[in-house]
Amino acid sequence: MYYSSGNYEAFARPVKPEGADRKSTYLIGSGLASLSAACFLVRDGQLKGERIHILEKDKLPGGACDGYKYSDRGFVMRGGREMDNHFECMWDIMRSIPSIETEGVSVLDEYYWLNKSDPNYSLMRATVNRGEDAHTDGKFGLSDKGAMEIMHLFFTPDEELFEKRIDELFSKEVLNSNFWMYWRTMFAFENWHSALEMKRYIQRYIHHIGGLPDFKALRFTKYNQYESLILPMMKYLEEHNVQFHYDTQVVNVEFDIKKDKKVAKRIVCIHENQEESIDLSEDDLIFISNGGCVENSSLGDQNHTAEYNTEIKAGSGWDMWRKIAAQDPSFGNPDKFCGDPEKTNWMSATVTTLDDKIPPYVQNICKRDPFSGKVVTGGIVTATDSNWLLSWTFNRQPQFRNQPKNQLVGWIYGLFSDVPGNFVKKTMRECTGKEICMEWLYHMGVPENQIEQLAENSANTVPCMMPYITAFFMPRNTEDRPLVVPEGSVNFAFIGQFAETKRDTIFTTEYSVRTGMEAVYTLLDIDRGVPEVWGSVYDVRDLLNASVQLTDGKKITDVDLGFKGKMALKEGLKKLKDTEIEKLLKEYNVI
Repeated sequence: MYYSSGNYEAFARPVKPEGADRKSTYLIGSGLASLSAACFLVRDGQLKGERIHILEKDKLPGGACDGYKYSDRGFVMRGGREMDNHFECMWDIMRSIPSIETEGVSVLDEYYWLNKSDPNYSLMRATVNRGEDAHTDGKFGLSDKGAMEIMHLFFTPDEELFEKRIDELFSKEVLNSNFWMYWRTMFAFENWHSALEMKRYIQRYIHHIGGLPDFKALRFTKYNQYESLILPMMKYLEEHNVQFHYDTQVVNVEFDIKKDKKVAKRIVCIHENQEESIDLSEDDLIFISNGGCVENSSLGDQNHTAEYNTEIKAGSGWDMWRKIAAQDPSFGNPDKFCGDPEKTNWMSATVTTLDDKIPPYVQNICKRDPFSGKVVTGGIVTATDSNWLLSWTFNRQPQFRNQPKNQLVGWIYGLFSDVPGNFVKKTMRECTGKEICMEWLYHMGVPENQIEQLAENSANTVPCMMPYITAFFMPRNTEDRPLVVPEGSVNFAFIGQFAETKRDTIFTTEYSVRTGMEAVYTLLDIDRGVPEVWGSVYDVRDLLNASVQLTDGKKITDVDLGFKGKMALKEGLKKLKDTEIEKLLKEYNVI
């Protein structure tokens, strides 16, 4: 497997890999990583669908990319997906997945057209004092010292960041700034999370720093991620006769480990309460989704809390990874990620408005008609003075194809589930759906004497507790996640959010798709490049632009460099006069 860039290989079709017709493949789980890997097996590996088996413990596919209407609860989305125009692997496969709405159109086509005609941006990113504009004014509010701390992290080698927390690198100059409010609410970082992952994010999205305050950098699907992404992939795979095995819980994969050769020999699973095993030859390929950010997640409803259950049960994704990891050190260290759920949990809630009483409050903040079918909030709105650090969003409506026209479906989340709320004096994890809605309405500016009635009669709210939702952000070292294809592997790969690949960032759809693509291309030796991670971190134009954006438009001559620094800068600029470098610095407002 090798990386490529440019369109020479982007549009090429690879030749059929040698031995493809004798391969059988098994994919553990049916999340985005597995479904993507299966699509690459079909399209580029040119395997017969009958020989591709997806083993899923639940009754539905999609993993964390869900979006369902439960008969006893209502509409539910555990999370949402923000996407980037430079998700190179994702768009590589989505150009080949037909739309399920429009004949002759790909998922990429409809997504591209939608976001061109209705570009995303926020008109109010943050509120304070119960729905008032927080007047962050698109500014990061970083001091020169804070900006330098971010720069220092950017240039720190990975190995110096192993096991380091963000708050070991950043002082209050960063952690009390608008920058950190924007950042941690958008990406769900906590102060105690990994400085290494923080650095990867900064480098990966350096070209989008200027779009962070108002979300103009983001793009969204038309509907929830299940209907917009998962269902089209499912239809594509089913039409190619890929075999789906639901209610099939993989509990272990057994390996034959030798010094220079590792072979997956057996899959142990439970189906219909019976333990079964699938013996593997070296021609049988297996793709393992290890761990799981939505493991142990639970739903409440309007009148019941979501259970906070951290017990790792036999047969869960974490338990399976523990059994696999016990067989070889190169298979990672799951307990680094699932060992402290108090540092990896947060809660979300899906709110459905039932009448015309709540939508005006939404419109008052987002400054748009939420029923227009176009962008509504344009990303999350954060209540900056919320004890839960509550954020909420309404994407384009309807979010579900079968959603009634007079209803809105939105999403709420709180980073701090263990702190009493401002209005409902309970922790978020102690609240029913109605009580979470009440806290949200309070921060929306609804008169206090109307809050409970509206939460009870004008909305249906479904809470979701996710104990391991940010497990992948825990401080770690390079050995804690297995490589996509470990050294010496003959017939197996790890895929998804707890596999390790270069430079890309976890908690993204792209990471899932990339690991699936790299796994398939490596094990089948497909002769076509995997698109490299977008190279903005190596582009001097993006670096110059980000430096100016990060300091809210300050030119370098306005930064406090001290007497010696200013003198050195003055001499340096003299030498650059009338050069291409001077022109570049002026073009990007550095000088």
